[in-house]
Amino acid sequence: MTGDFLPYNPTMTRSERSAGVVPFHRDSAGTLTYLLLDYGHHWDFPKGHVEKGETDQTAAIRELHEETGLTPKSLRDDFAHEIQYFFRAKDKALVRKSVVFFLAEVADTKVKLSHEHVGHAFLPYELALKKLTFDNARELLRAANQRLNE
Repeated sequence: MTGDFLPYNPTMTRSERSAGVVPFHRDSAGTLTYLLLDYGHHWDFPKGHVEKGETDQTAAIRELHEETGLTPKSLRDDFAHEIQYFFRAKDKALVRKSVVFFLAEVADTKVKLSHEHVGHAFLPYELALKKLTFDNARELLRAANQRLNE
């Protein structure tokens, strides 16, 4: 076999579960903005692995706090949006990643970034949509924005 082509092999596939949030803030004038994180090579929402014994919601809240220093005022109980994708791990295994996202209202906009990120921005919907790197993140933002505006 030549090149980097690796055929699909189910024995080399593993699954990972993560949870995250679409953080939003409404100021006193009612202006809605979304928090995006700069991972250095892409813009996305806070997310991370669900640890043993955690619920998806608990993991999402923990990840938000670890990555931004923020604690949500609330998680919306009427929104859970799951995305799935595949990627190659460093060991060349194919990983099927499932990430469930919740809507998290944050009262504070003072972010304390973790070492995983190089920047952040609170942006209105249209600018956030343009800033996000991946199509599935843009679809997630569309769904979140629609729910918040219902």
